[in-house]
Amino acid sequence: MSISKVLILLGLLALAGIATADPIHVEKVAAGDKIASGDQFLTQTRQLTYDGKRSGEGYFSLDGKLLTLQSEREPENPWYQIYLLNLDTGDSERISPGTGKTTCSYINPADSQQVIFASTHGDPKSLELQKAELEFRASGKERRYSWDYDSHFDIYRFDRATKAYTQLTREEGYDAECAYSRDGKTIVFSSNRNAFREGLSEEDAKKREINPEYFADIYLMDADGGNVRQITDVPGYDGGPFFSYDGARIIWRRFSADGATADVYTADADGKNQKRITHFDAMSWAPFFHPSNEYVIFASNKEGFSNFELYLVDAEGKKEPVRVTYTDGFDGLPVFSPDGKSLVWTSNRKGASQLFMARWNHEGAREAIAKAPARKEDKN
Repeated sequence: MSISKVLILLGLLALAGIATADPIHVEKVAAGDKIASGDQFLTQTRQLTYDGKRSGEGYFSLDGKLLTLQSEREPENPWYQIYLLNLDTGDSERISPGTGKTTCSYINPADSQQVIFASTHGDPKSLELQKAELEFRASGKERRYSWDYDSHFDIYRFDRATKAYTQLTREEGYDAECAYSRDGKTIVFSSNRNAFREGLSEEDAKKREINPEYFADIYLMDADGGNVRQITDVPGYDGGPFFSYDGARIIWRRFSADGATADVYTADADGKNQKRITHFDAMSWAPFFHPSNEYVIFASNKEGFSNFELYLVDAEGKKEPVRVTYTDGFDGLPVFSPDGKSLVWTSNRKGASQLFMARWNHEGAREAIAKAPARKEDKN
């Protein structure tokens, strides 16, 4: 068993409150993984992933036993690939093809054999691009990390039983950031496909070259990729959508038209009754409902441009957000376990970005939100 698997298992055993056979050894191995911080509502925080240059975006299966994630760990591929982590055993396996770029995976709550993710492996130039990027990095040069809205991104479904891939989107443009509804019948995703259709003005064509994310909107489609319908249509980047656990609502983040700020929005499952629930005048994004549907967790750089922390806000946005993490650097992409008792998120608090997991104090969070002051003014 690799040291990374040992560390994962030790953290999971601690989170579950299970005693191990060798407490002295556990203390020696795991002591360095304890996170000393002032984080609220989080206890027994452990680093969950260790492999690769960086990892992030972990999402649970409905039974809480599996976690799908993205990680840069393939020697021949410098970009993210999708992996499935068994939280019972610590075993992980790559489930994406291994070529191209991937992002934003999600396990079907109604059928854990089905996993969706976005990938560029259909791009004929994917291997050529991989080689060029590896050569660039080998030269010692570095570029500031930023997300690539590659127009070859499409959404694929992976069947764990047959190992087959099914392409669900085929439009030119960025199709990614996908998630299933609780019943597994609907997929919500982000796309800038409208920016690649005929009739784009010269001004918008130039904008597409510089800021392709500006044209991204939220879409719904059936689980087989059919019946696509657009539910947002405003200037600026709408992305990162998820369904609430009861399937009644969708939540996402919307960037301002100039890209300077972002806030969290919700809507009914059909896209109606859209509502803004944060007013932070900052970059607030990566929202996710607690299974109780009472509140939302999200990330924001309210405390400083590069210091992203986690916050809570009530589901209707009537209260001021409550801060969760107090650790310098990046804490983001938070996700609750289906039972609402654990939180997984991406953090660089110990170096390169990796996944962390902690026990979640739901009652403490509810109490803090109840005591939070009412939002001072209504901005719509």
